[in-house]
Amino acid sequence: MNPRLTIALDAMGGDHAPGMVIAGADIARERYPKATFLLFGDQSRLEPLLDRRQALRAVSTIEHTTDVVANDAKPSQALRSGRRSSMRLAIEAVANNQANVVISAGNTGALMAMAKLVLKTLPGIHRPAIATFFPTQRGESVMLDLGANAECTADNLVQFALMGSVFARTVLGLLEPTVGLLNIGSEEVKGNDSLRTAASRLRATPMPMHFKGFIEGNDIAAGTVDVVVTDGFTGNVALKTAEGTAKLYTEFLRRTFRASFMAKLGYLLARSAFKKLRMRTDPRRYNGAMLLGLGGVCVKSHGGTDALGFANAVCVAIDLVVNGFNERIKDEMHRLDTARSALSEPGVVAV
Repeated sequence: MNPRLTIALDAMGGDHAPGMVIAGADIARERYPKATFLLFGDQSRLEPLLDRRQALRAVSTIEHTTDVVANDAKPSQALRSGRRSSMRLAIEAVANNQANVVISAGNTGALMAMAKLVLKTLPGIHRPAIATFFPTQRGESVMLDLGANAECTADNLVQFALMGSVFARTVLGLLEPTVGLLNIGSEEVKGNDSLRTAASRLRATPMPMHFKGFIEGNDIAAGTVDVVVTDGFTGNVALKTAEGTAKLYTEFLRRTFRASFMAKLGYLLARSAFKKLRMRTDPRRYNGAMLLGLGGVCVKSHGGTDALGFANAVCVAIDLVVNGFNERIKDEMHRLDTARSALSEPGVVAV
């Protein structure tokens, strides 16, 4: 990473803040030595933590505030009363060009509301979407929206597909990612009007991705497509179901290997294999949900993560900035608008 980037951190957001945030920032600093940090939070709590991490202190600046957005605060309440909160000030640092990116492990609804108000949306994007990685049988996939928009129009879904494909090319390095719309069946007649209209538009729109049509819930883990597109209601249910299922099987395995002496012996013999499995499915590796479509890079870390998980969220944010993610979104939206204009000209027949 050649350019020096400034990272704004909501130092008070998250279940284990500010300790987790400071420790995570220190890990990220080791990975990206040219990064500098703006820490928004209570100086009396942040100073002692930085005193134990002199290398991080050398590249950090504290912006003092004692106001914090509560985890249970409604977005409307946070907008009214959180103007001096650590979350709001960190977002404004990006809007004011003091920082290149903002990361918070705080209240998701409040973060989305504040970020949309302060950073606005990119040209051509009506609503931002929450996206994250999913481990699959084929590697990793991207899924959006995961809760920002409970109801979506066909235009929203098309924009999500475009942003998801740009994200897959930018972060996963895929030249022509495959995209699918999550539905209750793969047949073209299945789903609501928004899904069917979005599918029709995606088939007719020339974009650097391969649209594979409708996919079902079991296709997510199978890795049938690189980008899974859905509305926020369905996406959030799918995400929480996957998280719950992973915890269930982990508990089943733990009970199974404690059931008898032979089971315990079997675990010892297969311990290295289970260590690889644990690393492959470690949720900290996939921490960092991106708020795509905003006028600045904003990443949401899981509120209950540890320092390693938070560091991974910071690294995802840095990757988005370094690879010019928002500029690529603007370019793709321009290409999409140009293609639509060409199809709407007299004498041009859409195929």
